Amino acid sequence: MAVAVVKSRALTGMDAPEVVVEAHLANGLPAFTLVGLPETEVKEARDRVRAAIQNARFEFPARRITVNLAPADLPKESGRFDLPIALAILAASGQIPSTRLAQAEFAGELALTGELRPVRGALAMALATRASGRTLVLPQHSALEAALASGIDVCAAGSLLEVCAWLAGQGELALPDPAQAPEAPNYPDFADVKGQSATKRALEVAAAGGHSALLSGPPGTGKSMLAARFPGILPAMGDNEALEAAAVQSLNGGFRLDQWRRRPFRAPHHTASGVALVGGGGNPRPGEISLAHHGVLFLDELPEFSRQVLEVLREPLETGHITISRAARQADFPARFQLIAAMNPCPCGYLGHPTQACRDTPDQIARYRARISGPLLDRIDIQISVPALTEGELMAAQAGESSAAIRARVEAARARQMQRQGKPNAALGTQEIDLHCPLDAAGTSLLKQAITHLNLSARAYHRVLKLARSVADLAGSAAITPAHLAEAIQYRRGAA
Repeated sequence: MAVAVVKSRALTGMDAPEVVVEAHLANGLPAFTLVGLPETEVKEARDRVRAAIQNARFEFPARRITVNLAPADLPKESGRFDLPIALAILAASGQIPSTRLAQAEFAGELALTGELRPVRGALAMALATRASGRTLVLPQHSALEAALASGIDVCAAGSLLEVCAWLAGQGELALPDPAQAPEAPNYPDFADVKGQSATKRALEVAAAGGHSALLSGPPGTGKSMLAARFPGILPAMGDNEALEAAAVQSLNGGFRLDQWRRRPFRAPHHTASGVALVGGGGNPRPGEISLAHHGVLFLDELPEFSRQVLEVLREPLETGHITISRAARQADFPARFQLIAAMNPCPCGYLGHPTQACRDTPDQIARYRARISGPLLDRIDIQISVPALTEGELMAAQAGESSAAIRARVEAARARQMQRQGKPNAALGTQEIDLHCPLDAAGTSLLKQAITHLNLSARAYHRVLKLARSVADLAGSAAITPAHLAEAIQYRRGAA
């Protein structure tokens, strides 16, 4: 037959729309034309496909070849279309049967030898292919990733020749086994951090309710150590959370099987741009906040980030997602992350230190703190000081409480929240706060005093109530007592 059709998938944001690869062979001078809005790496497929077909011992047709990637208005990028283009050409020239092409979708980059190389976005393609009911044929490494999605048949192939043999009924493709992924992620342990019991308690509350936190203190007090160990006290990832987080990381080609069910921990340098944080580009890719989906985004030396960069965090902190809009394209990415930030109290870092004197002027300190805007600071639930360790705490031989013990309490508190409202406390809306965070007369009086003395905004008022609800859940209390509320208010004093 002179025409063949093969199905594949493109990537646009988190979606993987279907792409129909059509190959037509006509009489005339030999030529290879690729149409359908291909980007540079797709146009280069012509040379890769020609070499792969010849090295697989097939004949590359010496005819006028036209390959169309439909729909024509959808930009096509990356080398994922190499395999479907090669199969369409071979089917159109009658070198392989086309009967099984309609039953499957194909994606993979071809080496010049005909070997298949992995492609990014395998999980997103698998989730989209599941609705079509077709088999998804991918390179071996990508197939292991795609097999993490349930309800879809995935086949792994090592080369173009293996796929052609399978289409001809002369061989079978391997079925990937995702069971190789580890079930119990190994995180750094909180027991490594000596002292800082108040900060550990604040982070436990943050983990229980899904709250953001800002740690402020002199250099060397353990802020970065505590942040690096924070994922270890978060509840274990559920199937849907693990799949969503892996799908986002797969879009950048950064997902590995040993990261399955491991909470993402992203720590960009303070020189990162706004686009690096929220995502973007001509073909939008996820940024750090999306790569930290269902995990932790750690911003060390927070005031050293550009103020314009920090301001882009305001919307995703509230909504849990980010929309990247360009002139011709738009992409939505999830961004339900927990922000853990760290900073020094002043430029030199020693303001309030018990033994070292601060050498900064009040004006320098004010300018340093003003790099973080009030609206962004207002969106950070917990703001706590991390003091310098005393000699006794530093020389203490005994280890602190382990992450496993803290995580057990956090998981119990999170289970209460999911049973009561189906979401973490940090995600409660205004009406849900009124329903699930009622106060008694003593609590109401205490909160009124806090609003007056700390000048709390309406947003801060609601965040105090959500924090108090998390403290009560850790205590196993159905009601928020004045003691729970007082602890929550204490975590907001850093904004005053």
